[in-house]
Amino acid sequence: MTQTTGLPDVTDADFEARVLESELPVLVQFTAVWCGPCRMLKPVLADIAREQAGRLKVVQIDVDANQQTTQRYTVLSTPTVMVFRDGEPVLSTVGAKPKARLLRELAPVLD
Repeated sequence: MTQTTGLPDVTDADFEARVLESELPVLVQFTAVWCGPCRMLKPVLADIAREQAGRLKVVQIDVDANQQTTQRYTVLSTPTVMVFRDGEPVLSTVGAKPKARLLRELAPVLD
């Protein structure tokens, strides 16, 4: 777990178990160490993770270290935020966004 952001890390090795098999919807931030907008988005996602605890899991995956998952979901830009429900991606958005806008985009997934 990455303590500095409050977002747990997932990897190619545990993506299926922790994301695809989750009973809750899972928001995955595809991120990279060198990505400035990713760093800007992490506190927003940490807030959402706290506020939506019990309704939504929020995790991050490093695109450089986990290329298998990155390629599987055709992630071409960072940050990409993808929400998975019942093992399938149901929402995908690219770029850092203000919390209010991101919550509006997530609303259909959280209902």
